[in-house]
Amino acid sequence: MTNQLSVPFKRTYAIPLKEALYSHLQSKHSNAHPEAFKWDIGRWEELRKAAVNVSVHVDQVDAILAYQAQLVFILTKLPADIALDISYAPVFSPDALPVSLSNLHFERCCLLFNLAALYSQLGLAEDRSTPEGVKRALAFYQSAAGVFSYLKASAVPKLRVTLSKEDELPLDLSEAFLSAMEFFVLAQAQECAWQRAVIGRNSNGIIAKLAAQVSLYYDATRSAIHDAVPSINGAFASEWIPHIEAKRLHFSAASQYRKSVDDTERNKYGHEVARLTFAQSTAKKGFDIARRGVSKPVLEDVKSLLEIVDSNLVRAQRDNDLIYHQDVPPVSSLPVIQPASMAESTVPPGLLEPRKILGSNSLIFGELLSWGAQTAIEIYKDRRHSAIREHIKDRAQQLNDDCSRELQSHNLPAVLDALDKPIGLPPSLLKKAEEVRLESGPERIEKSLEDLEMLANRDMSILTEALDILDQEASEDEQLRKGTRTQRLPSHQANEHLTSKAERYRDILNQAAESDGVIRQRWDDWEQHIIQLTWDEATLEAAVPSSTVPVSNLTRSPVSPAQTHARALRVILEQLDDLARERNQLVTRAQRLADADDISERILREAAGLERWAEVHPSMFEDTLDQELAKYDKFRRDIEDGAVRQSELLENVKTRMDSFILSRRDDASVKEREHALQSLDLSYHKYKEITRHLDEGMQFYNDLAAMLTRFKESCTDWVMGRRSEIR
Repeated sequence: MTNQLSVPFKRTYAIPLKEALYSHLQSKHSNAHPEAFKWDIGRWEELRKAAVNVSVHVDQVDAILAYQAQLVFILTKLPADIALDISYAPVFSPDALPVSLSNLHFERCCLLFNLAALYSQLGLAEDRSTPEGVKRALAFYQSAAGVFSYLKASAVPKLRVTLSKEDELPLDLSEAFLSAMEFFVLAQAQECAWQRAVIGRNSNGIIAKLAAQVSLYYDATRSAIHDAVPSINGAFASEWIPHIEAKRLHFSAASQYRKSVDDTERNKYGHEVARLTFAQSTAKKGFDIARRGVSKPVLEDVKSLLEIVDSNLVRAQRDNDLIYHQDVPPVSSLPVIQPASMAESTVPPGLLEPRKILGSNSLIFGELLSWGAQTAIEIYKDRRHSAIREHIKDRAQQLNDDCSRELQSHNLPAVLDALDKPIGLPPSLLKKAEEVRLESGPERIEKSLEDLEMLANRDMSILTEALDILDQEASEDEQLRKGTRTQRLPSHQANEHLTSKAERYRDILNQAAESDGVIRQRWDDWEQHIIQLTWDEATLEAAVPSSTVPVSNLTRSPVSPAQTHARALRVILEQLDDLARERNQLVTRAQRLADADDISERILREAAGLERWAEVHPSMFEDTLDQELAKYDKFRRDIEDGAVRQSELLENVKTRMDSFILSRRDDASVKEREHALQSLDLSYHKYKEITRHLDEGMQFYNDLAAMLTRFKESCTDWVMGRRSEIR
């Protein structure tokens, strides 16, 4: 049995690596078939199996470093979250409920923790009764400290920034815990340096300085644990805290003892007595703590030192009283023993330069497009879609709607049709009626309304099923609490992130239901008018009054002011129609360009130009994305130029209409015909508006259904996790 401790391994479990990678590749890399990466996946599984083996052998270091190096490269190719749950138990509670995170950085951090633990166990396994064994143990402990330092400064920060809002950093990967571990193995390394000095019979002054530093490292360990927020005391095994405190006091006393011997050699007998008195007091405290649960070798070490100090103190006091008669100074006035550190955190070269570990070995997913580049392509597609929708498609629709509303406010073109064609139906209206008739307009709307209601009910049903899953777990939790004491959070607190999201989804569905009601009311208001558009031409013509002005009179009479203004208005309406057609063509051309637009090759070239081991982030391609999106600016500019021209034309319409109204003769039959034609024209626009809103509504409910299904799956996964806690 030894007087030192080693850091235990973090226990891990098998993971469904192959299934998670196949799923990720299929969903995120559609151009890459998972079978093409069969070797990569198999190699990953082999490396993990070898690395998580808990054998304490120096060859295990190479297995962990090789897997760690591949993980560093893999994380340049894949995102941290590939929907792969990775589980590790708390370091001092291997049988406790493991912490599960869907994060590859978590795998790497735990792997590094186990590497540090391995180094500490290799150090503990050395025979420290020989100088060579002490030297090897010192080197292993320094490597353990270096890994903890690297883990804290380099690996954990990457894990912390990639954690989801629902996940928390495990206590044994917190900065305070890792600092305590680093100081602890440094204390044991320094203890090896002290032991080597004792074996080598170095001067007592040197040995005192080395012992003082051992005590300081143990004190730093104690402070890191004591000052941690949140507390990490409970994360340690019960014997560790008293072990650290006993060691701190032991080496503080040993330092004073060795310095007392040095003082004797320098004829400072009063200082000798003072230091031995202080050493006795300190050693007694250490012995009292050591008796309460530390290992027997540590207890024997403190007891042996106390016996030596007691014996030397009796002799020193007697000699000083009878022979030297020197004053014994208070402890506070004694010269401070300057500590001398012979231990440092040594980061293994394989961590600093992982590529050298792999050498000529093949890199896992070496041919896969990095997640940063892949994400950049997806970001570009999203931005392109948004740019076309907001600045081109929606803007064009807005301008068309604005134009229609303005013309309808002036009763156009019905007022001109009534004047130009006093009997019969205008060709433009006949064309619109034919469109509604061919589309079976009323039946189409009724069917769409039914489909919309069905989709809304389906979405609400999915949400209800998700909440039922949470309710079932809450009932199970309540039953558990009736018969068992448990420290885990009650369901209403633990599932708050899910229930709050469910409430947001419910609000969205309620708002959508209100919008659906508005559409249905609009259909109810305009149903009879839209049905008229489905009548045959003769029936529709009979429903529209004719004006009383004979066609022959219009033909023989000189051109009236009303006709002059009407012709001018016709010209403006044609120009507005041309603008609308141009806008529609711009939308079509922009969409056609987007359909053929693929920036993958450019992103691939630029990604290939980056350093191969560099972690590629989407932000590295921002300039490229801006340049590529710029090719859609011309469509946006043309749309806005058309908007300016439309505004001018509509202003001309207003001016001409004022003149037209003043010049038109007051004929009641003409006005009646105008009203009928305007009503039919407006019915057509309402038909288009209703069908457009219905199509958008069905698309909305289909998209929401996918989101709700994923939410339901999240609820199921959460409940499974809660049930596994019970087991």
